[in-house]
Amino acid sequence: MNDFLLLMHNDAVDSQLANDHEAWDRYFARLQQSGSFAGGSEIGLGRCFRKEIANSGSLSMSGAKQTAAIPQASSDHLTGFIRLRVESMAAAEALLSGNPVYEAGGTVEIRELPRD
Repeated sequence: MNDFLLLMHNDAVDSQLANDHEAWDRYFARLQQSGSFAGGSEIGLGRCFRKEIANSGSLSMSGAKQTAAIPQASSDHLTGFIRLRVESMAAAEALLSGNPVYEAGGTVEIRELPRD
C-alpha cells in the first residue's frame, strides 16, 4: 500500500456544496468503508517563514550571512487534507468521486507521500 494526500483547494464553484457537512459525512463514511482512509483535517490559518539572507548577521553552514526568520502571510488556497492508503495513484483518483470540493467544481490535488 502507498500513502497519498488529497489536498482540497479553496476554489469550488459551488461553495455551499463544498462545505456541506452531510456530504462530507457521506464521503468520509465511503472512504472508511473502503479501508483507505488514514486521517485528515481542515487546514486553518497559519504563517509561512523564510530565513532572509543578508550581508550582516551570523554565518550559516554554507558561509552566507543570515538574519532571523521573518513571518509572511500564508496562502489560503488549501482548506483541508485527507490521507489515503491505497495501491496506486489510479486508486486514489477513483476516490475523488463524492468528494464535496471535487463535486462542487473545485480542485483536489493528489500527492503521493514517497517512502525513504
